[in-house]
Amino acid sequence: CRIVVRRVQLSERTPLYDLHVSLGARMVPFAGYDMPVQYPTGILAEHNWTRNAAGLFDVSHMGQCLVVGPDHETVAKALEKLVPGDVLGLGQGKIRYTQLLNEQGGTLDDLMITRGENGTLALVVNASRKFADYAWIEVLLPAGVKLVRLEDRALVALQGPKAEAALARHAPDCAQLEFMSASAMLFDGMEITASRSGYTGEDGFEISVQADKALRIVEALLAEPEVKPIGLGARDSLRLEGGLCLYGHELDETISPVEAGLVWSIGKKRRIDGGFIGAERVLQELRDGPERKRVGIKPEGRAPARDGTVITNKEGRQIGVITSGGFGPTVNGPIAMGYVETVSSAPGTSIQLMVRGSAMPATIVKLPFVPNQFKR
Repeated sequence: CRIVVRRVQLSERTPLYDLHVSLGARMVPFAGYDMPVQYPTGILAEHNWTRNAAGLFDVSHMGQCLVVGPDHETVAKALEKLVPGDVLGLGQGKIRYTQLLNEQGGTLDDLMITRGENGTLALVVNASRKFADYAWIEVLLPAGVKLVRLEDRALVALQGPKAEAALARHAPDCAQLEFMSASAMLFDGMEITASRSGYTGEDGFEISVQADKALRIVEALLAEPEVKPIGLGARDSLRLEGGLCLYGHELDETISPVEAGLVWSIGKKRRIDGGFIGAERVLQELRDGPERKRVGIKPEGRAPARDGTVITNKEGRQIGVITSGGFGPTVNGPIAMGYVETVSSAPGTSIQLMVRGSAMPATIVKLPFVPNQFKR
């Protein structure tokens, strides 16, 4: 009897895994993948580099798929049953941020939708939710409309004030893109799809490309003097300073887009007519106001408050909880986001954070902590 021992790989790897290792990245499990949390220069340096130059992020772990049908109207109407965003009115090459909701109006995931050609919508969903998202969408799509998984594509993000200059040397057409728009173009002769979007609060691009061409594109960008590789640690501190939600923290299956302060992402007509899963709760909260709201929080002193920290009012009664917290390098101090009772959500409200059994004073502030630099 011969026993064969097979090594089980617990985490998936993106097409850029070997490059990350060669660059000295510290790899960690994240959403089912081995991902770089930081490189030798460290999170603080990577954060500041992105704010001042251009940071390159591997986001190939995220889910890319198409929803296809006979024409845009058919496909858009099918997807509008699942999301509160205005998909029908989405212009050619334009991108819409929206959410998948459950029957209770909670958020299954947040995602980007891009209108392509010939009745095609391209979706980018979160890595931790992609297989659940795919299954949810497939079950609910009508006959004649189907979901196509793009498992052979990589995705990288180039973010920062010098991102356009660096990318334009290889893909000149990127300079013509407006914020929240996308287009097919050539990068040194290779076909890519570039979108002017991202999740750092800075101007920048996301580049979707065939997986076998990803390394060539990343190496070409890293050869530019403005560009350095950036890991998950700085990605998180950048989006926190930008006041941007992270699924599993500011969004989950109990939190509605109204509570999360994402009313701007709900189509104006849809705020009246509904017609999407979870609309009953969303329309009720739009009408009467939610019981809790997402807020920015500025702790006093230098100690950060992490997610799960209890928030109380000045009298010591619990009014909420921190969902994301840490040190903001640009702010040069601790920052956090969380949910509090609506009656206690006004900027300037004094609160307390229960950190290691002690009440730490803090103040509710307006988001974002650092003004966004998107190219409007």
